[in-house]
Amino acid sequence: MHDIKKIVTVVALFFVFPIQAAWCAPEIPVKDTVTMVDLGSTTCIPCKLMEPILKELRQEYKGRVEILFVDVFKKRDTARRFGIRAIPTQIFFDATGKEIWRHAGFLEKKVIKQKLDVLLQ
Repeated sequence: MHDIKKIVTVVALFFVFPIQAAWCAPEIPVKDTVTMVDLGSTTCIPCKLMEPILKELRQEYKGRVEILFVDVFKKRDTARRFGIRAIPTQIFFDATGKEIWRHAGFLEKKVIKQKLDVLLQ
């Protein structure tokens, strides 16, 4: 009986963890949505300077644009997928999922807004 409980637990974990991972990590780019992804780290200074800007923009564009942050040291596969060579790097996608523009380094709020507003037209 004890072995059956172990087997059931292992099988349950096999199904639960992939589902949980899907909830925690949104698809990049987000389907049918203008998406901006900031790939950086929680320790780099320019990345930290981007944090309050991204927070403000998430509120300002809520429901219209997905603004995501990916820590390249925790999500190395994502960094490789997008060919990240420097951080922070921002990538902008239109609603069809096509990469429209990318920038490496700190990016001012007004420039981000200009790019997002064009993508929303």
